[in-house]
Amino acid sequence: MNLQLRGSDLRRVAEDLADKGRKGLPRLTALIFAVACGLSVANVYFAHPLLDAIARDFAIDPASVGIVVTVTQIGYALGLFFIVPLGDLFDRRKLVATQAALSALALVVVGLSPGAAVLLASLAAVGLLAVVVQVLVAYAADLAPPAERGRAVGTVTSGVILGVLLARFVSGLVADFAGWRSVYLVSAGLTLVMAAILLRVLPPHEAARPRTSYVRLLGSVLRLFVDEPLLRVRAVLAMLIFASFNVLWAPLVLPLAAPPFSLSHTEIGLFGLAGVVGALGARPAGMLADRGRGQLVTGLSLLLMAAAWLPVAFMGTSLWLLVLGIVMLDLAIQAVHVTNQSLIFARRPDARSRLVGGYMVFYSLGSALGSIASTMIYGAWGWTGVCLLGAGIGLAALAFWAATVRVGR
Repeated sequence: MNLQLRGSDLRRVAEDLADKGRKGLPRLTALIFAVACGLSVANVYFAHPLLDAIARDFAIDPASVGIVVTVTQIGYALGLFFIVPLGDLFDRRKLVATQAALSALALVVVGLSPGAAVLLASLAAVGLLAVVVQVLVAYAADLAPPAERGRAVGTVTSGVILGVLLARFVSGLVADFAGWRSVYLVSAGLTLVMAAILLRVLPPHEAARPRTSYVRLLGSVLRLFVDEPLLRVRAVLAMLIFASFNVLWAPLVLPLAAPPFSLSHTEIGLFGLAGVVGALGARPAGMLADRGRGQLVTGLSLLLMAAAWLPVAFMGTSLWLLVLGIVMLDLAIQAVHVTNQSLIFARRPDARSRLVGGYMVFYSLGSALGSIASTMIYGAWGWTGVCLLGAGIGLAALAFWAATVRVGR
């Protein structure tokens, strides 16, 4: 059942959106949104290069340590469904500030965790609250005029990508100097600072919100999947591409930290910098989506994603092949991700928070499944098994896109 607006409310929303469209999204505001998104999403990915240290600290078997990433992604998925849609109902300014403050508290608990149970529970809370990213992405799409929406989403998403990739380098660097716990304590302080900046930047007043109950709001998210075939297709693609993403990154620290490589956390984190090229592809992908080339970008990117696993499989020959595979994989995944969001945002301007929340649930599910599956397969069949899994997911995504390419045309 779609949310209903009264006539006067609908007029106010239309007038507000028209006013926002005329003003557009100022570049400085977009950059602040990007930085805030990068910091928030980094909290979800700090653990990747720290898994071996966390496993030793809490006596977790290396084959099962992927659960650390998985519980964070499960929390993220729950936040996407239960928290992000609130951006269509309540003042985003208050919502963002509350999430940031609670995130800082959860990060402190992670850094001070006395045992594995507290660690996993607090990491789940970090994931739950990190969905402030999607509230800001939807708000950026709301502010931007239609002809520039893809570019705006691409700019903000570039911050998300940089946060994901730089998280590994920064956490590895800080952990080598001050231990893995300090990573989360430092981030807690930075998160509070960013909350104060956002409170100043975000407008104190927004458009009138639909008058509905929270239960009906959540029900409308499910209804969007029934009413919008494009959302269903793009959500499945999100699940597959981010499963592939985490199949690479979740277990990567295990072979790189072991002989013959025996790399430090800082050195392992440096590989995340190779994926920064993916951030460079986010904005152009959004611009191509604005010009009606979304399906072309998707097909070529999925082909690149599947091919990326070939050089990754031969990293034992040269670590430069791993770097090449990382660049290919991250560029492909982020291009598809930005295109997905640009296309679905154009369908229902009145429901962007709910659209992105529903879509990103599949992102989080794919990330969680990819993380736990890859660490288990690495324990059983080594790096070759991980690469076969990643390539198989890439080919499945390409086949699914080919079968559904007419949806959304």
